[in-house]
Formats: sequence, C-alpha cells, structure tokens
Amino acid sequence: MKLTFIAAAAFAALSVTAASAQTTLKIGSEGAYPPFNTKDTQGNVVGFDIDIAQALCAEMKVTCTVVTQDWDGMIPALVGKKFDFVAASMSITEERQKVVNFTDPYYRNKLQFVAKKGSDLSVKPADLKSKTIGTQRATIAADWIEKNVGTGTNVKLYDTQENAWLDLEAGRTDAVLTDVFVGYDWLQTPTGKNFEFKGDPVFDDDKIGIAVRKEDKELLAKLNAALKAIIDNGTYETINKKYFPFSIR
Repeated sequence: MKLTFIAAAAFAALSVTAASAQTTLKIGSEGAYPPFNTKDTQGNVVGFDIDIAQALCAEMKVTCTVVTQDWDGMIPALVGKKFDFVAASMSITEERQKVVNFTDPYYRNKLQFVAKKGSDLSVKPADLKSKTIGTQRATIAADWIEKNVGTGTNVKLYDTQENAWLDLEAGRTDAVLTDVFVGYDWLQTPTGKNFEFKGDPVFDDDKIGIAVRKEDKELLAKLNAALKAIIDNGTYETINKKYFPFSIR
C-alpha cells in the first residue's frame, strides 16, 4: 500500500511537471470570417485573429496549431478541450463570461448596417421592422436585432457571415448587420462594390478577447502578458497594418 501510494504520488508530480512544461497549444477558430479568420487556397486558416494568436504563441515560446470549429459550438468545444484557447473575434459578454474567461481586449468593434448603394434604408428600429434583415447567429449583432427589432419572419440568421453576404448580394435581404471591420473588408471586394454602410454604428462598445477555460488561469495570465508585449514591441501594429489602413485597437 505504501509503495503504491508513493508511486502514484510520483506519477502525479510528473504529470503536473509535464503540464507546466507544455510546448504546444491548439487555437480554436472559425475559418469563415474574413479578414479575421478564413481559409486560403491551400486550406490553411489565416487572418488577423490567427496572426495575433501566432504572435502570442511566439512570445510565449510555444508552438500553436489551428483547429476549426463552427461558430455555434465554439465555447462548448473549448470547454470540452478540443482546443486550448479561442481566437475568433469573440465579443466579451457577461453571458459568455459565466462559462469562460477572456484576455484583455485585442481590438474593439462596432456594429453597422450594410445595404445596396442608393437604397433609402433607415436604421431606426421602427423602420427596420418592415425590412428583411440578415446577420450571423449567436453573435452580438443577432442579440442587438432581437432586443431592438425583434426576431420573426423579417429576420434571417446565418451560420456564417459569408452566407449572410451571399443572400444580401442576391437580394434576399434588404440589409445585413455586421461587425464594422468585417463589413469594411467585404465592401472592398468585387461582390461588395455595389453596397455601402448605412447610418451610424448602432453599437460601438464591443470589446474582442481571446477565450480560455475558467480553470486555465496560468494560460490566461501568459496570454495577457504576451498581448502587452506584442503591443509594446510593435508586432501588433505591423499585423494591424497588414489588414487595415487604420488602427482597430
């Protein structure tokens, strides 16, 4: 009994040491949210979120790989240990903070409507009730529509932002409520050239963070320290300029 107990204790100590010395981590991301996370022609997940995450990994001196996950199941997959942290332009909300922890914000977002150029779309909630509005489900944009316009036959929720753009282009929706930087990127594309932002942002206090499991406090601290480091040493600014001609912090 004594020898067995000692052996078990020694094994447990080794396990803790191995965990502390972990040199590889998995990044969870959607891969369908350009320019923040999307797939290139070779199927690799690329984008602003991924560049930031990999810069954090380099600062922490760990090797990181990307695991894709549908947006709806992102937090359950994190909690279920499919990956170690989420870098997928996830908004920091009170509801999500009940389940996971977030790093300090790595950028700040706004919500704005996009519609066809020349249309007389009014973004007043009362006027939107007569329109068909699209947005990605399980997002703060979907929450805003539910709270301010109401869900029903005039609201279309999509599994990906890309599908929301497809329906807008095809005329199946009058407008899409989107993250402003995602909208900006799409408006620069050939398919988005006939569309424009409408009105002012309807929400402008959206903080974006990296999500980790509640129990992973050491990883959270390391990610926050790494984020501060890449901001201070200019790496963040270099990545920002790669995607946008203005700061998104």
